[in-house]
Amino acid sequence: MPLFDSFFMGGFEASTQRRRDGVRLDLIASTDHDRRAEADYRLLAAHGIRTVRDAARWHLIEPLEGHYDFASLLPQVRAAQATSTQVIWDLFHYGMPNGVDLFETGFVARFAAYAKAVASLIRDETDTTPFYTPVNEISFFAWAAGDTAYLNPFARGRGGEVKAILVRSVVAAIEAIRDVSPSARFAVAEPLINILPQSGSELHQRGAADYMEAQFEAIDFLSGRRAPELGGGPQYLDVVGLNYYYNNQWVDHGRTVYMGDPIYRPPRELFAIVQERIDRPLFIAETGTEGVGRAPWLHHVADEVAAARDAGVPIEGICLYPILSHIGWDDTRRCPNGMFEGFGDAGPRVPYLPYVEELARQQARFGATAKK
Repeated sequence: MPLFDSFFMGGFEASTQRRRDGVRLDLIASTDHDRRAEADYRLLAAHGIRTVRDAARWHLIEPLEGHYDFASLLPQVRAAQATSTQVIWDLFHYGMPNGVDLFETGFVARFAAYAKAVASLIRDETDTTPFYTPVNEISFFAWAAGDTAYLNPFARGRGGEVKAILVRSVVAAIEAIRDVSPSARFAVAEPLINILPQSGSELHQRGAADYMEAQFEAIDFLSGRRAPELGGGPQYLDVVGLNYYYNNQWVDHGRTVYMGDPIYRPPRELFAIVQERIDRPLFIAETGTEGVGRAPWLHHVADEVAAARDAGVPIEGICLYPILSHIGWDDTRRCPNGMFEGFGDAGPRVPYLPYVEELARQQARFGATAKK
């Protein structure tokens, strides 16, 4: 039986990090999804989308340690229940409460307590099996927050340390959630990349291969395959989400490799590599692009998923991410990347018709795999 209520899903961009200039992002608020959740879920249902990725916003829920305010989350949870929408809840989408230090000793325990509190609320408010992604994109988060000083806590040279903390946090959160919701399911969401060597030299070949291998560290740590001291084990790896975008292939220390380039690797081969390593159900947890490329990109990804499924790779769904266009992370640029324009608190959800039409074609193609 399929894992998800619809093969095609909608992802609500949910980043909540503080920028270096102190500005707090909240993409759920800036698209007004928090106040329009029920209407948004009904809109997606009208287009055959019954499963979504959405998020709890930690910085709003726990403004003071151990004190939880669910006013920001309850409308989304109740909207999901009212519309029979299946939600994969992100619990940590880059944003921490003010004053929380990722490197402090008590971080893992505090995050686990927050996860348990959210899971308790969702258990009490809904009657379906919940899905959670405790930490969104462990690998990217570790790189951006620990190596390049792009995301909070803006560190350099500590990416490995950040990754270890995030893995321990996921393990602790899963245990805490299972304590109050034993039937809960869990999905990681990790970038899927392809790195090509600069040349045929042994040095460059080995460098690219090492980079490729590093993308699997978070999954290997969670499953206990590597670094067992972090507490991982097979019970912590349930469903694996792969985030794949138009710029996820590049030459090591060089140019981006785009679709159509002779050295672009078909994503179906990358999906197969993941399946060979982990033997877990997969889904495309994020995919999309901007502007006029939205519909062609969906067509390309759907073709690759179909080919992978025909070859026996168990891909359970494709999440269109984001489903609402939103402002950028670094400025107020409007990013035309959704199936619906979603800026501001008054404007209508205007569909981008080529994207809508392509989705309908692909739903007809994959529809037999969705729950009825």
